[in-house]
Amino acid sequence: MLKPQDIVIILKLVAKTAANSPWNFASLAKELYMSSSEVHAGFKRAVKSQLINPQTREPNLSAVAEFIVHGLRYVFPAEHGEITRGLPTAHAVSPLADHFVVSYEILPVWPYEKGTILGQSFLPLYESVPRAVEIDPVLYELLALVDAIRGGRARERNLAVKELKLRLGVNQ
Repeated sequence: MLKPQDIVIILKLVAKTAANSPWNFASLAKELYMSSSEVHAGFKRAVKSQLINPQTREPNLSAVAEFIVHGLRYVFPAEHGEITRGLPTAHAVSPLADHFVVSYEILPVWPYEKGTILGQSFLPLYESVPRAVEIDPVLYELLALVDAIRGGRARERNLAVKELKLRLGVNQ
């Protein structure tokens, strides 16, 4: 059974594959602020779930897109909390922020002590996400799109699905 951190691992592999960047479990663990054993176990669960090809060690992009679009918000629903300082997520960051007029609504943020925005807490898929995205803007974009799919309104979800499929190279 998949765990929320497995989605973070898969999306990190998507970013690595897109950049044609080599990796090993130790480097992924360091970049994701997870243990090597945790990354390895998540990788094995993703392979078992057919979200990663065991021979190429690359994400199965069509399966990843299908799971995120049609199942993720039911398996790992959004959890909102109190007003806190953090990093913006979902429709509050690019690429979705470019499509929405920022009103006086309280924006969703991942709680993070180094965060720059005061907003409504939106718990990330894994606790180390805010630190991991500081060093990987592609991962940040992918996880923000995933959060819009998990917890956004219909218009935000629809646009996030379109943007995610574009980034994964999956047919609309």
